[in-house]
Amino acid sequence: MKILLADDHTLFREGLRHVMDMLDDDVDIVEAEDFTTAIQLVQDTDDFDLALIDLNMPGMDSFQGLKTVKESIGSKPIVVVSASDSREDVLRAMDSGAAGYIPKTLSSSVLVGALKLVLSGGVYLPLALLQEAENADANSSAHLTPRQREVLDLLAHGLSNKEIGSRLTLSEGTVKLHVTALMKALEVNNRTKAVIKATELGILKK
Repeated sequence: MKILLADDHTLFREGLRHVMDMLDDDVDIVEAEDFTTAIQLVQDTDDFDLALIDLNMPGMDSFQGLKTVKESIGSKPIVVVSASDSREDVLRAMDSGAAGYIPKTLSSSVLVGALKLVLSGGVYLPLALLQEAENADANSSAHLTPRQREVLDLLAHGLSNKEIGSRLTLSEGTVKLHVTALMKALEVNNRTKAVIKATELGILKK
């Protein structure tokens, strides 16, 4: 297994190296301390199984840099590691191509579980961030992100998660996250009710 570890903090990389040894008996970890090195490594080889990317390392340009890495690494998963635990940052990272978002405060055991989930084709988000979304006030359309509004509009046209993903160039897992988030924001428990309430609130045109 070959993993790209891109982060500008040496001590964090060293700690993460030890954690990733628990993933597989034979893990090849290639390190980068800035965006330029990371993107060069990705473009020079096509055998990475996973990329761990810090949003704030030098030259990264945050989410735009993440999109660039995703374009270069193709179908292989990217997991963002970040000091930020903002729900907005998480959703933007998923929109930009990430398959997981890991705050740097997570324990080693949870981190290993998260990486195994992503490597098996799943999507990882921290439970605390999902709970924050559940507790958000939902009486105003301002609580829906632009991407959530796009997803909502396609839901109103009867598209499935797979069809929405194809239309918006998102993975089906990412679409599910957006659908869950917008349903919680609108305080409803299914897609149909989300469309009805969004129409009542004026978010969707009748």
